[in-house]
Amino acid sequence: MKRLVLPRLYVILDAALLTVPETGCAKELVAAGVRLFQYRNKGASARELFESSKKLVSLLSSQGASFVVNDRPDVAALARANGVHVGQEDLGVEEARYVVGPDKLVGVSTHNLEQFQHAAASSADYIAVGPIFATGTKSNPDPVVGTEFIRKVRLLTDKPIVAIGGVTLQNAPEIIEVGADCVAVISDILGAPEPAMRARQYIDLLGAANHAASG
Repeated sequence: MKRLVLPRLYVILDAALLTVPETGCAKELVAAGVRLFQYRNKGASARELFESSKKLVSLLSSQGASFVVNDRPDVAALARANGVHVGQEDLGVEEARYVVGPDKLVGVSTHNLEQFQHAAASSADYIAVGPIFATGTKSNPDPVVGTEFIRKVRLLTDKPIVAIGGVTLQNAPEIIEVGADCVAVISDILGAPEPAMRARQYIDLLGAANHAASG
């Protein structure tokens, strides 16, 4: 089976941090070269989440970008998103897969070795690990795992590993070098004075960064 290759940069559009409508932000970021997005809106009703997701699907699919809905496989399926991302408190990977279908992306968040091993044995398409560094985007974050954790779990799976939590331009290259395929960025892009310019900096920087194994 062909190994899934993710873009190096994965932008999470978190409604709690957006200062402009999500479609406006996504439009700027996709124009800057971002090709993988997740929409996270913990406070939205199912209907609001569906309406926003549908607009984002329409905008991003026409630009060749992939779009994933956070938490809600039912909304992802109805909005015709490329997939869903589930956390440890959400539906499990196989249940989410049943809802979205076999051809859609299912990603899962993990925060320790046991969760990672469980995800590696599942049908998840990619595994997110974190927080790699301290993060301010969650009110009750899990303990920081550090880059050494990526080095350790890289040996356990061929699935793409997405690093999340406290990612900045300064630490992103190291994250790729220790074995992550991709970095998920929230506040360092959404909170930048010019998010599109910051995203472009990530794309250029990560294009030059390689896994230690392949470099």
